Amino acid sequence: MNARDSSQQLPLIDISSLRSPDPAARRAVAMELRAACEQRGFFYIRNHGIPEQLIARLFAQNEAFFDQPMQSKLAVDKALSPCNRGYELLRAQTLEAGAPHDLKESFYIGEEVAPDDARVKAVRFNTGPNQWKAKLPAFRATMEEYFRQAHDLGALRVRGLALSLDLPETHFDRYLTNAACTLRLLHYPPQPPQPLPGEKGCGAHTDFGGVTLLLQDDSGGLQVWDAASEGWIDAPPVPGTYVVNIGDLFARWTNGRYHSTLHRVINVSGRERHSVPYFFTGNPDELVECLPTCLASGEQPKYPPVTVEQHLIEFYKRTYG
Repeated sequence: MNARDSSQQLPLIDISSLRSPDPAARRAVAMELRAACEQRGFFYIRNHGIPEQLIARLFAQNEAFFDQPMQSKLAVDKALSPCNRGYELLRAQTLEAGAPHDLKESFYIGEEVAPDDARVKAVRFNTGPNQWKAKLPAFRATMEEYFRQAHDLGALRVRGLALSLDLPETHFDRYLTNAACTLRLLHYPPQPPQPLPGEKGCGAHTDFGGVTLLLQDDSGGLQVWDAASEGWIDAPPVPGTYVVNIGDLFARWTNGRYHSTLHRVINVSGRERHSVPYFFTGNPDELVECLPTCLASGEQPKYPPVTVEQHLIEFYKRTYG
């Protein structure tokens, strides 16, 4: 399960100019995004605009949640939520088919939607209120503040992707309207000295949604599949950056031109590992079908059209079935 340290092989992109009033400056960043998405689908971004103090508070609350007694965590068990919000037990998910259950526990947070909202009454997938823990008084405020700022960063990235595909920056605005997103807190215990065959913190998988924004602590363990060498490379933490990857929805939209790349986590640090992915999924009603600009002459779409919600439901069934 060894991998090569490849922090230099994953591109590092300064995205500050995506906020520039200069169209040429925004397009220059978009061209870097295009190269990264076509070659790997995984890269780092810096000058992202999320305050380091907020990120530090986020990790502090992440650790505080998982340090609680099991009884307290089970009080907000995901099984108590009709919309997949709350605490998920260790080994509850299997992301890699045929492998043992993932050696991680997690906590799911989404948009706060009131029970009397029309979407909740219609039982829309993954839509409803979150579960909050009263014994951690700063937990909810920190998570909601981070959720808002990560949402804005995700939307900025999607507009950058539109530019990278030679489309107007506003092309995906319907997808961004009422965009569904998931904030997931993760805790990985150390890899056991004698793991089960194929046992990992997180099995090899691609992400379901549009774009993922990942924060990780300094433990390492994230590995990305490198098709060129047919092996795994490390994606170690780089201070002041996010790891960003393209999910399956954008791979479908671009007919595979932009890669949704396999990745996994093996926590061999010998200590607890914490990470925080933010999954920017998009408007549940948006129809995802191949962009004509991504079809070469005579090429046919590889994937049938699907709504964001239909796509998510299918992938949840695969990993929790």
